[in-house]
Amino acid sequence: MTYEEALAYWYGHVNFEQSAPLADEMKLERMRALLRLLGSPERRLRIVHVAGSKGKGSVSATLASVFRQAGYRTGMFTSPHLGRVEERFQVDGAPVGEGELATLLTDVRAAVERGQEVLGGPPTFFEVATAVGLLHFVRRRADAVLLEVGLGGRLDSTNVCRPVLSVITSISFDHVGLLGDRLASIAREKAGIVKRGRPVVSGATAPEARAVIEEVCRDRHAPLRQLDVDLSYRYEPGTVTPTGMVRPRVAVETERLWPPLELNLLGEHQGANAAVVIACVEQLRELGWHLPDGAVEAGLRTVDWPARLEVCGRRPTILLDCAHNVASAVALADTVCASFPPQRRLLVFAASGDKDVAGMFRVLAPHFAHAFLTRYTTNLRGVPPEHLADLLPAEAGLGVTLCATPAQALAEAKARAGPEDMICIAGSVFLAGELRPLLDCAK
Repeated sequence: MTYEEALAYWYGHVNFEQSAPLADEMKLERMRALLRLLGSPERRLRIVHVAGSKGKGSVSATLASVFRQAGYRTGMFTSPHLGRVEERFQVDGAPVGEGELATLLTDVRAAVERGQEVLGGPPTFFEVATAVGLLHFVRRRADAVLLEVGLGGRLDSTNVCRPVLSVITSISFDHVGLLGDRLASIAREKAGIVKRGRPVVSGATAPEARAVIEEVCRDRHAPLRQLDVDLSYRYEPGTVTPTGMVRPRVAVETERLWPPLELNLLGEHQGANAAVVIACVEQLRELGWHLPDGAVEAGLRTVDWPARLEVCGRRPTILLDCAHNVASAVALADTVCASFPPQRRLLVFAASGDKDVAGMFRVLAPHFAHAFLTRYTTNLRGVPPEHLADLLPAEAGLGVTLCATPAQALAEAKARAGPEDMICIAGSVFLAGELRPLLDCAK
């Protein structure tokens, strides 16, 4: 297939990023069968499997940065993408090429057509993506792979691997219609990635979630290291000025006290993520991996993970973030207060219909003077701006402008902002992906 034909084939499959799945639509048998048809690429890779409500992308990107600094050829599979779909499949930070992607999708299509009887139905968009990623990493001879869960964990299509290490980041309320409306039920789905006898690092600190993860690890005889139990951190906020940024720093304590390390990502939650990364490094060292302190220091200092509290403009300050649930809205608000000067703040916002938008607004509204509400054009799950306006807390006294498109919302915000003000873009990775090409995101 040509590149265009390959994308049309891929996007012709059921896509749970566009519409939320039903519980009985998620199963692993078809994914396992598809990988067998492709020669079981997952068995030929050293995989670190990463799940969590928030932080799994940042932890994956930071670990990948450390691995590269240590000399490992590193694959990273993440979702969704910001700008181009090729970003989901990276080797040493470089997305898969168009020609490579077309070849991979052609090979996956051939396997699907050859194995229709054993598959029992066409794969989903994300199952195809998982197969493409694993095949790509084998062909590029990756020494290490960061495999990020798409949704949940237990029934996610990535959960067909037998990783060298499983990682669970923070646990918070998200996808409650599918994963449950209690932290315990969400944690049980995330802990579904734990494999018998394989070590686990967890950044979940809520007692309800922690108890579930401890239970699952005991039952599966999986050694467990936990944030606030086996490791802790002390975070020193960074500061963003009109001309630059002083990086935040984090001091992590495990069985040893690590010296303060600079982070290239803003926010105290990134201090917690860094502590999880360091615990992963120590666990992998015990398994024989060569990950010197210098690689850890350089990896944390240079990691690039776009649209995560990313400064994408000065005078006015433009801050781009993917916050899409209450926990990430809290992290955004806390970081704005801790790392940026007092200033008038304008919010550009769009969100998906399955999110707790009212909860996000309760957190964000007190910190902003005006909201430009819009709906992204790249995903059908977006909430109309007039419906978003109905969810704003009346007591916040927030000025509101409804905008038909994200580009219009950004233009309106820029027209209203003075040079000392801040424009903050938040609510969804889809909004961030649509607007990032219109911004100057060089730090």
